[in-house]
Amino acid sequence: MSDACCNVPQPPTGISYRGVLWIALVANVVMFLIEVVAAVWSGSSALAADAADFLGDSANYALSLGAIALGGAWIPRVALLKGMAMSVYGVAVLAYAGWRAWLGAPPEAITMGVVGLLALAVNFAVAVMLYRFREGDANMRSVWLCTRNDVIANLLVLVAAAGVFGTATVWPDVGVAAILAVLGLSSGRIVVRQARAELSS
Repeated sequence: MSDACCNVPQPPTGISYRGVLWIALVANVVMFLIEVVAAVWSGSSALAADAADFLGDSANYALSLGAIALGGAWIPRVALLKGMAMSVYGVAVLAYAGWRAWLGAPPEAITMGVVGLLALAVNFAVAVMLYRFREGDANMRSVWLCTRNDVIANLLVLVAAAGVFGTATVWPDVGVAAILAVLGLSSGRIVVRQARAELSS
């Protein structure tokens, strides 16, 4: 197959892209630890979902750094693995949200709001740094989609916190967790499809 048919963008090899990935990796590990504690403290399934997302993104950034170092066919292979992981994350969050709905106890809204604001600030900063890499290969696309989803997720956590505060029920929290799960499933499907296309080209 000719190069014209296989015009797959290549990731930047300079320090800029790798530097952004390292910053994103450290920021996501720190936020994962913060949100795990906050989720346990507040009883929020939305925060737990966001914490799991931070953990997944930490692995995402680490795998992306490894894929760049290995190069070649490893880039779409790693992207395929990440797409599958995003889908598994979506299913797991749906299950956890269902369990919290069955318990019926509303989470602590103030903790949700404060931690949600902190997470939004971190993810927005990372998204701004990664924006110019959003149209690359499957690996780069997966990184951008995860980061974009994180910003959306943080905004939804804030909506959930406001809803819990206003209604004193678990349903805004569970509803947002379910939305985050669907978003993860959708993004996982996009990444898997592009990675398979690059592997078959």
